[in-house]
Amino acid sequence: MITDIFTIFYWWLITVVLGALALPLVFKIFGKFWDKGWIFAKTVSFLIISYLAFIFGRAQIFPFYRETLFLIIIILLALNLYWLGQGKNKKEIITIFEKNWQTFAWQEGIFLVMLTFWSLVRGFAPRIEGLEKFMDFGFVNSILRTKWFPPVDMWFAGESINYYYFGHLIAAVLTKISGLRSAVTYNLMLGTIFAQAFTGTFSLTSNLIYLIKKKIKSFDLAPREFKRKIIIGGLVSALLLTLGGNLHTITYVLKRGAKKYWYPDATRFIGYEPDNPKDATIHEFPSYSFVVSDLHGHVNDIPTVLLFLAVLLSFGMLLKAKKKKFRIADFGFRILPLAFLLAAMYMTNSWNFPIYGMVFALFIFLINFEPIDKLNWKKFVEGFKKTFVVGVVTLIFAIFFAMPFAISFNPMTEGIRFVDANSLWWQLLILWGFFWFVAVSFWIFIFKKAKRDSSTLLGMTVTDFFVLAMTIWSTILIIIPEVIYVKDIYIHEHHRSNTMFKLVYQSFMMYSIAAGYVFFRVKGFLKNKLLITVYLLLFTAGFASQMIYPYFSIKGYYGGLKKYKGLYGMNFLENQDPDNYEAVLWLNKNIQGQPVVVEAVGESYTLFNQISAMTGLPTIEGWTVHEWLWRGGYDQPGRRLEEVRTIYQGDLEEAEKLLKKYQAEYVFVGALEEEKYEELDEDRFFNWGQPVFTSGDTTIYQLDL
Repeated sequence: MITDIFTIFYWWLITVVLGALALPLVFKIFGKFWDKGWIFAKTVSFLIISYLAFIFGRAQIFPFYRETLFLIIIILLALNLYWLGQGKNKKEIITIFEKNWQTFAWQEGIFLVMLTFWSLVRGFAPRIEGLEKFMDFGFVNSILRTKWFPPVDMWFAGESINYYYFGHLIAAVLTKISGLRSAVTYNLMLGTIFAQAFTGTFSLTSNLIYLIKKKIKSFDLAPREFKRKIIIGGLVSALLLTLGGNLHTITYVLKRGAKKYWYPDATRFIGYEPDNPKDATIHEFPSYSFVVSDLHGHVNDIPTVLLFLAVLLSFGMLLKAKKKKFRIADFGFRILPLAFLLAAMYMTNSWNFPIYGMVFALFIFLINFEPIDKLNWKKFVEGFKKTFVVGVVTLIFAIFFAMPFAISFNPMTEGIRFVDANSLWWQLLILWGFFWFVAVSFWIFIFKKAKRDSSTLLGMTVTDFFVLAMTIWSTILIIIPEVIYVKDIYIHEHHRSNTMFKLVYQSFMMYSIAAGYVFFRVKGFLKNKLLITVYLLLFTAGFASQMIYPYFSIKGYYGGLKKYKGLYGMNFLENQDPDNYEAVLWLNKNIQGQPVVVEAVGESYTLFNQISAMTGLPTIEGWTVHEWLWRGGYDQPGRRLEEVRTIYQGDLEEAEKLLKKYQAEYVFVGALEEEKYEELDEDRFFNWGQPVFTSGDTTIYQLDL
């Protein structure tokens, strides 16, 4: 464990150095925030470096080598030094550090603690195996081997990845910069995203509370009681988003007992309890994702989502302040970052592009539509026009930033359909009861406040508009899969599961961000002591009920944290199949580039295709159902499935043609190949090449065709 702690510290130092490159931009965007947006600098830097590396590789200007990444870092450093060379800018930065260095230090300390905490938790079950891990690890390893973009699909030789892989690119970028093995950085990335999620949520929610009071010029000048609210509110939201579950846990623990509770049930409830053969759904949330630890798109995108919302809040504050004095430069510093972040979300988890595009539109509309005294049609039309202009400009830039990725990405959906099943009302209440209590209490607060203060729309602040936009849209996202769904390859019994999963995951995040703010906003509005007591009891009970989830999930997945195994995620293979493990090490050490290595085709979520996943070397076909989804149909994957079978046990002449067709340079034969192809005769491979690696029953043949 001590060695891993040093590795974590080294990794953290890299994130600090990279984050420093983005500080001038971050301070410019988040100048009104009490913490100056310090914690978002890492996310900004990761995104910029990765995007520039992607653009250079996409245009085939600079290959995706470690030297290119260092060149990008040098360019960013030079730009910062040039900017700091201007006397005014240097003085401004020095002043910010002098006034806020303590804030920066303890926020960085929280980040390090969260990074260390979750990285060490992963050390109790670090295996990169199960669920989507082979896919995610394979994407990272394929990107690490790539020279130009788009990267090769390690499970569909000759084709590029047709999936949103930008989050995996960020993992590959940090892996190259650090020089660590990808089997270690896979788990460090999960710790990093956990830390970004915790500290990013804390910063965003605490700033929502801080920005309520316009007269307070800095955190240091705020009254002690208000400082306490800022900190507690931020922690409430951060804990809910990263570790919180839903009311399913407390409900079923009380019903069945703690010993019988199984944590995944909180994400597989609708359609399962009671059983509904027409409606098997998915309603995951970040805490579950962190526990099972798939480095998947919805997890990779969490830091970008939080950054987008923070920039959107900053833009809203500026928009409100500059209504009578429009300055292109001021707005450009927000619109361009917002457009870039929307593009980054599209490339990381494409569902989030329309989801947060709507948050953007709703929030900006609420600010633009702010009549004095009462609602009227003229103000509505004016607000809509202003929002439309800002929205169109942002959308154009977002499309521009995403275009290099989009031109080689084929969407995997087949349109919108009406659902054939619905959730039971009490099931929705179990999943969303606490967050609906938060949202409804806030809406009642807005309604009541309107009667006291009509100087602005419902007497609301910009932060109220922000939280109102999030809570309204989060609620709509839960309703949408009760009416329509996006058609994909999921069978009818799971027809709305992916739609529900992708939408309500974001609802959970936005509700969590709102919760810490709403708690103090509503509590501060109430005057009746009995109402305050009831509200405190209900909120505390709901919060506590959601926070018991990690006790069951971490205990269930990580075996009670009893035996530490380290951060290296491929140890499981060394213990389970040492021959294959040695083969993977040999391939990673001796094979450059991405020649095709033939291995057995396997079903999704099995141990098949571990070689391509753990080396990034493409095989003719990997997990068939995954490729079925990515390729928009079964025709190509189905054909390749049989072609690989022919190579291992079919007609020799036809097998040779197929090996030439896919330009295969190696054939892998191990226990899984023997299991899959019962008529396999290894002597056939001597017709085309010779063994270059042998360990036990595992052999790698190098072909000469």
